[in-house]
Amino acid sequence: MISMENGQSQSACPIGIFDSGLGGLTVQKEILSQLPNESTVYFGDNGRAPYGNKSRETIIRYSLQIVRFLQQKRVKMVVIACNTASAFAYDAISAAAGVPVIEVITPGAITAVKASKGRRIGVIGTKGTINSGVYERALQAASSKQLKVYSKACPLFVPLAEEGWWNHPVADLVANEYLAELKQAEIDTLVLGCTHYPLLQQAIARAMGPEVTLINSGEAVARTVKERLTQLNLANNSGEAPQHEYYTSDSVEQFAELGSSFLQQPIKEAYNIAIERSQT
Repeated sequence: MISMENGQSQSACPIGIFDSGLGGLTVQKEILSQLPNESTVYFGDNGRAPYGNKSRETIIRYSLQIVRFLQQKRVKMVVIACNTASAFAYDAISAAAGVPVIEVITPGAITAVKASKGRRIGVIGTKGTINSGVYERALQAASSKQLKVYSKACPLFVPLAEEGWWNHPVADLVANEYLAELKQAEIDTLVLGCTHYPLLQQAIARAMGPEVTLINSGEAVARTVKERLTQLNLANNSGEAPQHEYYTSDSVEQFAELGSSFLQQPIKEAYNIAIERSQT
């Protein structure tokens, strides 16, 4: 157990979680459920979302700025609750964070391989995630047998999720349009390769039909976080009530309203923080 400068043990420090916006709350929700003793600091970069249409260099720069903010909060672990940042910035974050770093791609890929009976797996995500090919590599690495992997970028899902149009008729129209070719490919498992997409899970499920298993990586990520904390003797056993802080780079009111709805518990306080664009 490592002691911090202020006398607080490292195990009592919070877990840092970040995403380009609200989507990472799907991971936050699972972490709160599976690790009820842990404190968290969540940052949603809503003011600069979406990440999926930005360059690798920009995503790395934004991610490192956020990591520096989380370091100021003395986090004991960083969870990259964003598939695009996981695809492009994981190595840079791992080198800079000074604490364990968990990404969302590998846990989701392992879960999908276990769930698939016919080894025909679809992946949906942002343009950046899909074009990187990171999920296909992770899926093939997780399987002892060759897979058929079908990928589709669904960029409009992120703004729909951020707008709160999770069950709006527009969500069904967009889902049917995007997912028609994956349905035609007769996949049996679909990876929701963006943490925003579980917010639209009902529309996606209606478009794909009951025979397709949807993989939300949030649950698998939370299990990975729990295992890693235990391995490193960093699980919080202080007995103190956990604290949860929420930060956004955009509207605090919208973040708190939509975030509370999805978490199914109130975000009592959220704060606006300006991540300096001049940071490198």
